[in-house]
Amino acid sequence: MTEVSDGAVELVRVIRGDRIESVHRGHAVICDGTGAVLEAWGDPATVIYPRSSCKMIQALPLLESGAGRDLMDRQVALACASHQGAAIHTEAVSAWLSDLGLSEPDLRCGTHMPYADDAKSALIRAGEAPCQLHNNCSGKHAGFLTLSKHLGGGPDYVEIDHPVQIAVRRAFEEVTGMDSPGYGIDGCSAPNFATRLDALGAAMGRFAAAREGGGTRADAMARLTQAMGAAPELVAGEGRACTDLMRAMGGRVAVKTGAEAVFVAIVPELDRGVALKIVDGGTRAAEATIAALLVRLGVLDAAAPVARRLMEGPIANCRGTVTGRYEVALA
Repeated sequence: MTEVSDGAVELVRVIRGDRIESVHRGHAVICDGTGAVLEAWGDPATVIYPRSSCKMIQALPLLESGAGRDLMDRQVALACASHQGAAIHTEAVSAWLSDLGLSEPDLRCGTHMPYADDAKSALIRAGEAPCQLHNNCSGKHAGFLTLSKHLGGGPDYVEIDHPVQIAVRRAFEEVTGMDSPGYGIDGCSAPNFATRLDALGAAMGRFAAAREGGGTRADAMARLTQAMGAAPELVAGEGRACTDLMRAMGGRVAVKTGAEAVFVAIVPELDRGVALKIVDGGTRAAEATIAALLVRLGVLDAAAPVARRLMEGPIANCRGTVTGRYEVALA
């Protein structure tokens, strides 16, 4: 593996014909249930924004506070989701808001076209604009609203000094084991707290080691992990890497992507947590690397269609001619 000045190492090569056409570099860690780093590539101490990969951490106060006591597991999964905006997602979030006595305008996530092709086409045909329910983070925000109502917070729950975000930051720093050096504003307008990659991996390791009956935090961690694995179609959607990987592993492992090529995994049967960041933000490289790390841990079959698709390709052109492949470089 070739190192560059920022400590990143070569993780994925893109090959066309017999020539390396592109290279993606990054950082990755595998941690145990105590948070200790077992294996690392690149610089484990690099500071990143976890983006949406940390949604299960952001949902911890929802469960620990008791605000989510009556939520169904499918709602818990949605609180961790970066979904496609398909009907299965928007209808569930709308019903959740209705249960709270709230509606779409109470969300603060903003609007974008749904990622699901059928939902996007339906809006275009009807001449309708998307609403905030279609935002891939609307489930997380429904969770924020549930917590805000429980805490008696005001309507602008994404503000850094709101009780919801104060609770999120506290949980984030406790499970990562370090004070966050700062925050940025995510695509959905919520604060996203920076941390080291090894601290994010340590948090995933702690989630993996959590068992029901281990106390309030362990109970919350275990339920979030279980809910994600049990409803992968809600966490992402059809054709998405998160959903396909969790299905291929029978729901035994929870995985979550984040913008700018961050990916995490929670592996309870091994008490292992995984975190990675591709420096150039290349999604294809993050997906290839997380699949390869799961294969390395023995929880994903290398011959599974999703594993081969993400780790190898093949890359095809518009006529269906195979023009290249991916190659993951985990030494």
